[in-house]
Amino acid sequence: MTFTTALLRLRATLLSMAVALLITACGTAPLAPPPDTPEVASKRDDIIFFSISLLDTGYRFGGKNPEAGLDCSGMVSYVFREAAGLRVTGSAADIAKRGREIEKRDLRPGDLVFFNTLGRSFSHVGIYIGDGKFIHAPSSRGKVRIERMDNRYFAKRFEMARTYLY
Repeated sequence: MTFTTALLRLRATLLSMAVALLITACGTAPLAPPPDTPEVASKRDDIIFFSISLLDTGYRFGGKNPEAGLDCSGMVSYVFREAAGLRVTGSAADIAKRGREIEKRDLRPGDLVFFNTLGRSFSHVGIYIGDGKFIHAPSSRGKVRIERMDNRYFAKRFEMARTYLY
């Protein structure tokens, strides 16, 4: 075998391997997020149980505790501080700038979901509780309640999901 023939065979083999890698890489499913540590899993549970205890709490714009009433970002801040010892503060838009962005398909209980409900990005936030549902403090005249992510109103306005639990 001549040097040229060997080089051509090597080139053909490498090209075949490259094509095989491309084909198999394109056919793989997206990677699942890594499993939670026991500490993070415990925080997720605490966040869900604590947030559910706030059901029917009255809404108040700028409200940061259940006695005075809660708005969406105030509820998130209160729950994360009291249930998980985490500092998550500011408006919904401020909260959307921190944490780690995640895909909607990777949502886990305790992650945050953001919506455009006022014609501006990240104007509303809720806490994902699993099974396609989230808990939030809706607008005036509302009370803390649970909604489905596929609810027509919210599905149309969903913008992003983020996690502070990692």
